[in-house]
Amino acid sequence: MDEQRVEQVARERRVYSITWVVGTAFGLLIGVSMLLVLGLAVSANMQNTFSLLNDKAVLTTNSLERRLRDHLDLASQAVVQLKTVFDGRELGDKLEDLSGELIAAVHANPSLDALVVNDAAGDGFGIYRSPTGKLWPFRRQQIPEEAKLYVLPQMTANSPATWGPLVTSGGMLYANVTVPLVRGETLIGYLTAAVSIDELGRTVRQLDEGQHSTVFIIANGNEVIAHSDIEDYAAPGGEVPRLPMTVEQLGDKALARLGTSKPMENFQQASAAGVEVRDLDNDYGGPDYLSMTKVIAGYGPGVWTVGQYYVASTISREVQRLFGSAVVGLLSILLAVGLSVLLVRRATRPLAEISRQARFVGELDFDKVEHLPRNMVREIDQVFQAFNAMVSGLRAMNTYVPRSLFRKLMRLGVDKAAVASERDLTFIFTDIVGFTSMSENLTAAQTADILNEHFALLVAAVEREGGTVDKFIGDGMLAFWGAPDERADHALAAARACLGIAAALREGNTRARGNGGKMVRMRIGLHTGRVVVGNVGALDRWNYTVVGDAVNLCERLQSFGRDVAPQDEMVILASDTAVSRIQAQSGGMIAAGAARKVGTHRLRGRSEAIAVWRLDETVTPEGLCIPGSGIDLAG
Repeated sequence: MDEQRVEQVARERRVYSITWVVGTAFGLLIGVSMLLVLGLAVSANMQNTFSLLNDKAVLTTNSLERRLRDHLDLASQAVVQLKTVFDGRELGDKLEDLSGELIAAVHANPSLDALVVNDAAGDGFGIYRSPTGKLWPFRRQQIPEEAKLYVLPQMTANSPATWGPLVTSGGMLYANVTVPLVRGETLIGYLTAAVSIDELGRTVRQLDEGQHSTVFIIANGNEVIAHSDIEDYAAPGGEVPRLPMTVEQLGDKALARLGTSKPMENFQQASAAGVEVRDLDNDYGGPDYLSMTKVIAGYGPGVWTVGQYYVASTISREVQRLFGSAVVGLLSILLAVGLSVLLVRRATRPLAEISRQARFVGELDFDKVEHLPRNMVREIDQVFQAFNAMVSGLRAMNTYVPRSLFRKLMRLGVDKAAVASERDLTFIFTDIVGFTSMSENLTAAQTADILNEHFALLVAAVEREGGTVDKFIGDGMLAFWGAPDERADHALAAARACLGIAAALREGNTRARGNGGKMVRMRIGLHTGRVVVGNVGALDRWNYTVVGDAVNLCERLQSFGRDVAPQDEMVILASDTAVSRIQAQSGGMIAAGAARKVGTHRLRGRSEAIAVWRLDETVTPEGLCIPGSGIDLAG
């Protein structure tokens, strides 16, 4: 039994509401589909975003590199072209004789700030362009001391144009490129062109995108030669620092982290183009920065680094917008799923309502079944109207089929419980004394009202004791116990029902005396016997009823009541068989005086006499059985 209960509970737990099932399925469908679309969109947007950031990094650094090369390569190209002018010449002792060619060359190449010819002995003569644009000749011995420290690169007659170390002269920084001068196969001197780095300073300031970014050029690994925000490092009330200076001397904490930071992921495209994007760790209390740098070689003994760094928030804003759109998308999914669940609940509400009403139908409680309204959804509307028609039919059928019998057959299974079979049952047969003469003075409506009230009283008593009403015959009723649901105490239950009817009759007559209504007297026959019970009939006309001689005997007992006590308000006569069963089913505890034998009689239409007992109609159903009591069946 416990295992069956566990299985039943398990089955019940596997039953889910249609609202939950459809809502979950619909919500999952929308959620998964939208999540896939959002995932694809976010993935594509992420790729596009980082692709654009990669492109920006490459474009920014390439632009700076191009401006740098354009500025310096002009000097390199010019000195290579001028080499052809001076190759094969006899430099002689007076380099000043070359001043005409040098002045013409500087005039012809505006990118050049100085052009110097050095002989093999190291003596030199050149032309210098002042900041005002005027050209000045000079000998090497006359140039500032810091320029004298410049050492020509080691070259041979076949050496290409070679960039030397940066030179500071007159507070200005110059890059220089040198080519060898030859006569025949002999190295006779050097031609050096110099360009000012100040032009690069103007270039980085032009490429600066605002207060959140800084463009810079670093030479020889640690020497800042151009910085777009150099004014920010001036001491209060002091002058702007003069470049070049080391990163440490400048005090740019972001650049100081450049060598120790690691390249960022998601910038492989930029890395393939030679651009490194780094996250400059913030351990100095300032804002976070991202740097984009590119290393350029070939313009001196060391490498140059060009780049730009940004406040990280300006770069990450695109990524933040991307994640913001993803969050909005997720919220949209949640909203869509929530709306879908609400819509499903609204759409399935009619189904939940019909399910609730169907439970009442299943319980045969038609009084609680409500009329279902029209619905705008055609299929649901058709179901509602079919349900209403079904309920109307069941209500009509229930008018003619006892509700208690209907419930029992439905509970036990009509196919099995309604099959005709032979059983021991207990019956009662009731009749109103003198109803024919009583009804002669009543209208049809009054007669129907009295009968309806009377039968309601009888049915309530029978169903209270678990009996089955078979049929109403005129003003009488046939009821039985023990079918369709079997019970061992069917005789005892029938006896209690008879006493319940007697109690209700007394109460009704008491009210009638008070308001001048009609008094009702009754006779009841009670018998236990073997009969055929089940579906009896043909074609579409079937009755669940009892058939057999025992039923006839019960009716004869009821009729015999007019001979036993014709004037009594209630007469309940029982057969000896019924009383024996009552005694047995009560454990021999029928209250003394609850039943008395009225003798052995041959009833109308019977060939043999039977013992007849009368139940005391004043005994309550609860007082029928009293522990320690009992009646003498011998009479």
